[in-house]
Amino acid sequence: MADIVGIRFKSCGKIYDFDAGGLALRRGDKVVIESEFGLSIGAVVEPPHAAEFSSKELKKVLRLVTNDDLRQKTANEKFENEAKSFCYERIMARGLPMKLVRAEATLDKKRIVFYFTADGRIDFRELVKDLAARFKTRIEMRQIGVRDKAKLVGGFGLCGKELCCKVFLTTFEPISIKMAKQQDLTLNTGKLSGSCGRLMCCLGYEYHDGSSVRDTKEEKEGLAAEKPDEPIVPREDEVTDSEGVASGEGAASAFVPAPAEKKEEQKPGHPHKRRRRRRHRKKPQKNE
Repeated sequence: MADIVGIRFKSCGKIYDFDAGGLALRRGDKVVIESEFGLSIGAVVEPPHAAEFSSKELKKVLRLVTNDDLRQKTANEKFENEAKSFCYERIMARGLPMKLVRAEATLDKKRIVFYFTADGRIDFRELVKDLAARFKTRIEMRQIGVRDKAKLVGGFGLCGKELCCKVFLTTFEPISIKMAKQQDLTLNTGKLSGSCGRLMCCLGYEYHDGSSVRDTKEEKEGLAAEKPDEPIVPREDEVTDSEGVASGEGAASAFVPAPAEKKEEQKPGHPHKRRRRRRHRKKPQKNE
């Protein structure tokens, strides 16, 4: 039975499970772990808890962060800026249709990851050769979307606050224009789009798929079915015949044909037509 601890490497990133390695860790502690990419610094977000087994072998936490680790991380920030500038220079020199977002290096500088955005697939093999020859380490190119770019770079939304994806959102949920229609919002893409150019994530905060409305309607129908039928008291202007058919306002939906003898017979020759015939009658000729 191993002690599993949840570690996050970025402020709003995913939580990864690691083996605590017998260390007394608490929430908020900074630790150094060794992953497939090299040494990295993460923060404990879930304290150690016992687990019987795991589907895969977990990496162990090496140690708590020391002052040397913090100094190395500060030095890496200058190294990352240098790597980003050189990579941007080579992108412009080779004319690649891509936009560089960020460069990240591991704590031991065994790997440098370059994040970029592009409209399609990019052949960056020659670019990787230039970067590897310059920095003498492993180079990795990662293509990300515009929403991931906003999460990395950050910024402010139309509300004046910092972007939700930078503050607390860990995953991106699908957003559609249907959410704006259901909330009676103005269907203007300029007002509904965030800094990333996509529909704002906050459109899904007050959206519901209508299930709650259907449940409420079903509950009302159920209450109406359980309510006993009230006796019907006929009014004075309603008269019931021998067959049980009521006449008056209460029987407005019933169709009763009128007797044939009460139908008015149409008189031949409408008065308007008679006047029209007189109007077109030839006048007699006068004797000269």
